[in-house]
Amino acid sequence: MTLPAAAWRERVEFERRLVHASGTLYPVPYLLGWISWQTTGRLMVLSVAVAGVLEALRLSDAVGPLEPLYDALVRDYEADGVAGYALYQVGMAVVALAFAPVFAVPAMWMLSVGDPISGGLGENAATEPKRLSVVAAMVFVCFGIAVPYAIPEFGPDPGVIIALAGAIPAAVADGLPPLIYGVAVDDNLTIPPAAAGGMFLAAALIA
Repeated sequence: MTLPAAAWRERVEFERRLVHASGTLYPVPYLLGWISWQTTGRLMVLSVAVAGVLEALRLSDAVGPLEPLYDALVRDYEADGVAGYALYQVGMAVVALAFAPVFAVPAMWMLSVGDPISGGLGENAATEPKRLSVVAAMVFVCFGIAVPYAIPEFGPDPGVIIALAGAIPAAVADGLPPLIYGVAVDDNLTIPPAAAGGMFLAAALIA
């Protein structure tokens, strides 16, 4: 049975958010002591390579049996450009390679956990800013993600400031996407570096 358009979009968005949240698992093997952080970075580079192959197939119309996968991963407005799921892998890989785990892990989770929550609360188009209440909710969620890492590493007062220094840029990247030639820069690409970079700079200044 074919779903009505609204129900189909709702199902696809739910599936996309599940895929989005699955990225929470990326740093788990490191946190459990199974692999090193360097190996985590290498695995993230591999994920970028896999996403690149999938995107090359999609953009060349060589979809074939992968069509159900693309239906779950790609929105209509991404049809002619690099899709968000591939940029997600790039954003995750950048922080895994460029930052220590204390900054990178919460930044990765701000994308995998915070962004789906924000997306569920917001009703904006890709090129529109989110409501202030949604941005505030994203700050709150991201702050809650960062605090358990920042406080044990840097102490209570600096830890709170460092957590905020990651949460606020993450929320801005999510809720106020910059436009380049009228095209919004995908927050899957910008949230992790903005969050990790904010925490790193704050730590360098006050810790």
